[in-house]
Amino acid sequence: MSEHVEPPQPAAKPGRGWIWIVVVIAVVLGLVAGFLGGLLGRNLASPAPASAPEASASSAVADGSVCDATQVSESVLPAVVTISASNGSEGGVGTGEIIRDDGFIVTNNHVISVAADGGEIAVLYSSGETAPATLVGRDPRADIAVLKVDHPSALPTIEVGSSANVVVGQPVVALGAPLGLSGSVTAGIVSALGREVTVPGDGDETTILTGAIQTDAAINPGNSGGPLVDCDGLLIGINTAIATVPNEAGEAGGGSVGIGFAVPVDRAMSIVDQLISSGTATYPYFGVSVVAIPESAAADFGVEGGLYVASVVAGGPADEAGIRAGDIILAVDGEPATDPEALTAITLEAQVGDEVEIAYLRDGTPATTTVTLQEAPLG
Repeated sequence: MSEHVEPPQPAAKPGRGWIWIVVVIAVVLGLVAGFLGGLLGRNLASPAPASAPEASASSAVADGSVCDATQVSESVLPAVVTISASNGSEGGVGTGEIIRDDGFIVTNNHVISVAADGGEIAVLYSSGETAPATLVGRDPRADIAVLKVDHPSALPTIEVGSSANVVVGQPVVALGAPLGLSGSVTAGIVSALGREVTVPGDGDETTILTGAIQTDAAINPGNSGGPLVDCDGLLIGINTAIATVPNEAGEAGGGSVGIGFAVPVDRAMSIVDQLISSGTATYPYFGVSVVAIPESAAADFGVEGGLYVASVVAGGPADEAGIRAGDIILAVDGEPATDPEALTAITLEAQVGDEVEIAYLRDGTPATTTVTLQEAPLG
């Protein structure tokens, strides 16, 4: 009998040890009991000859080579830190990367969320030194957070690459602290691009990882927030989630099953820059509330599917584009709209001022309009 992956379920409540969330895509919470210090061995041998330093990612794919994990780890691990977060009654361990030599560190929001309201956050450097960290800002919608540490000298940093040119089959390396084992390195390839993954956010809310990079490089609890890099050690993604297979009792399975997901670095860094400059991240919005039309009721509306417009914000983007309550949105930028996430996903990736084409139905008459996204109001 073939194994199956469980459908999404609510996030488990925090508790002792680490939290497993049995969903199609389980967030790599990495909550382990205790802060395991020390940098572990780096002797992961490359299964194939190393790519020449000047070789591009595309040439690495073409000749079938893989990353030289030893070379990558030597250049990247000094900029990778293990993060411990606690609120006194619960805590856990994750990973982060130093992006600026004056102490700014990027990680996942879910790694530090337990300590976001007055808890303690500490980092373990690759040298074995530990230091307290302060929270600069966090964005639960993108599962990104920025920390700051004070250090008497310039810190080693990871070199930020781009996710725009990442291709399927490209060799990659993941670094972090799975189960608290600092300095761990795994290698694999980019398995797919553009994944949309629904994962738990703060509390009982969920968030969507849009355009996520899928990789088979082993990612386990504790890798959260750590770097996914190319063969040149350039940061291309922030490791965030894994798929799990339930056991016979229907509970969460073990660790990596070869399906992990990372936030593309281009999206992550745009949020990081906002968090560093202002402590918060803003998104564009449509200014509309929609409800998916059930398949059983679609015929009553004269459509095969769509989004019923329940309300429109006065003066908002949708209102200015002429969309009214009672309209049925049929397509967004040419793609069928059958789930509210069709709009949510765009707001997570688009910029203020971007234009989105909306096809809709009003009183049985089809029409199209262009919505110019505006910055979402606070609150």
